[in-house]
Amino acid sequence: MSTATQAQSPRATLSMNVQRALKVAEREHAPKAVDLRRWARAALRDRDIEVAVRLVGEDEGRALNLDYRGRDYATNVLTFTYGEEAGGEDMPLYGDIVLCVPVVVREAAEQGKAVAAHFAHLMVHGMLHLQGFDHESEAEAETMEALETEILAGLGIGNPYA
Repeated sequence: MSTATQAQSPRATLSMNVQRALKVAEREHAPKAVDLRRWARAALRDRDIEVAVRLVGEDEGRALNLDYRGRDYATNVLTFTYGEEAGGEDMPLYGDIVLCVPVVVREAAEQGKAVAAHFAHLMVHGMLHLQGFDHESEAEAETMEALETEILAGLGIGNPYA
C-alpha cells in the first residue's frame, strides 16, 4: 500500500510517499502516514524534500543494511540521499528513509520508550541525515542530537538520549 502526501512548511515543502512492506503481524505496530508526515515536517530545515518512507520487516531491513552498509543485521533506520550533487540549494533533496518496524518496536521495549516516540525520533533522525546532518564525529553527533532533542520537544516528546 502506498500513500502520497504533500505538506507545506513555512521553510520548505515536503512531498512524501509511504510504502509498507510488512507481514500481517508487523502492521499493527507500524506508524500511520499522518504521523510520519508530522514528524518529517518537524525536521524540515530550509530545503524542499521529496522522500519515500518504506516500512519494512527484518528480512528486508537486514538485506538493505548488508547491501549498502556491509552490516549483516537489520537496523532501525536507513537513509538514502539521491542527486545531492546535482542542482543546488534551490533544488529539492530526494531520498528514501527505511524504517524496520520490528527493530524499532523491540528497541522501544528494551529502552522503556513509547513505540510512537521511538518512531518519531528515528523519522526525525532520518530526515536530518537526508539534509546532510551526520554523527561520524563527536562534534557532529552533539549537533545532531541537540537538534533531534529540540525537534522532538516541539512534538511533545522527551529527550531520547536521557
